[in-house]
Amino acid sequence: MTGKVTTVDGRVAGRRGQATRQKLLDCLAKMLSSSPYRDVKVIDVARKAGTSPATFYQYFPDVEAAVLEIAEETVKDSAALSELVVGRSWTGKAGKETADKLVDGLLSFWRKHDAILRVIDLGAAEGDRRFVRIRTRVQGAVVKPLTESIESQLGRGRAKPPASPAALAGSLVTMLGAVSAQPKSLQSLGAKQSELKPALSLLVHLGVTGRKPAK
Repeated sequence: MTGKVTTVDGRVAGRRGQATRQKLLDCLAKMLSSSPYRDVKVIDVARKAGTSPATFYQYFPDVEAAVLEIAEETVKDSAALSELVVGRSWTGKAGKETADKLVDGLLSFWRKHDAILRVIDLGAAEGDRRFVRIRTRVQGAVVKPLTESIESQLGRGRAKPPASPAALAGSLVTMLGAVSAQPKSLQSLGAKQSELKPALSLLVHLGVTGRKPAK
């Protein structure tokens, strides 16, 4: 973590304080992977971090504030996702490679941040505008450049898509996130893990170019 870090009462935290604050966030992030968000209590986070609830409250007013901090870090990580689309070719075999890498990159990102993304989705589904904004920023890292890619295909002879480029891009990114969050249920329905990536890559390529990928 870089930059000035302050406590709840506005004091600037020293190096030791910053390390304690980060440890609390790291412990909370691990707990979100194994416990329902609503069940996580301050005392549990503090105990796991080897400190006291009083110390937790020096840096965060409640668990939700710490969760939002973790979510903001996820937003920062998501900025790199745009590199999977910007400047990439969707022509010929290069287009298939672009689709494959986009699917791999997004699925990897969702798996890495699975716990906090589930919390973000929960908060957004409940109408919390803070979580809605965070989810929009995460998705926007890919949706915006992917929309531009679809629009650019229109200038290269692609037939007009049956939906707006933004709607297509948003649907494709949402689809990838949903598939990443439900691998076991899809497998029980007959969709093998080894078959999901090729299927997703095909759908992404079709959505962007309107054509099947070159073999």
